[in-house]
Amino acid sequence: MEMTTVVAADAQNYPQMLGIDADTVVQEVGWDDDTDDVVREAIEAVIGGEMEDVDTDEVVDVVILWWREGDGDLVDELMDIISPLSEEGFVWVLTPKTGSDGHVEPSEIAESAPTAGLMQTSSIKLGAWTASRLVQPTSRAIKR
Repeated sequence: MEMTTVVAADAQNYPQMLGIDADTVVQEVGWDDDTDDVVREAIEAVIGGEMEDVDTDEVVDVVILWWREGDGDLVDELMDIISPLSEEGFVWVLTPKTGSDGHVEPSEIAESAPTAGLMQTSSIKLGAWTASRLVQPTSRAIKR
């Protein structure tokens, strides 16, 4: 029973760790059978509904990108998903942790971000996934 309490406590912290609160518009890209439902459900509980899907016309504050080795070209994906981002918006690239099927080397994210016009600022662990935070340089917000 104690283990369940710890997992539940961690799950409650996931949205906070990701900078997501009740007023945040969140888009989810790359959902599949292997995504972490605990992370997803914690986010949806905080925002009070489902995350926006890839086809949304909404301006979003945060993009949750589930990304695995073999999913394609990360630069292309990042360039596609930043178009609906608000000026202050950011992207979390969630990849399977080291040693797991689909693991993505951190260097791939670090090299892809600047090419797509983003900067990596931090990484955190979310269960079996690693999340890398990518932000838009302030100069992009000014150019809009």
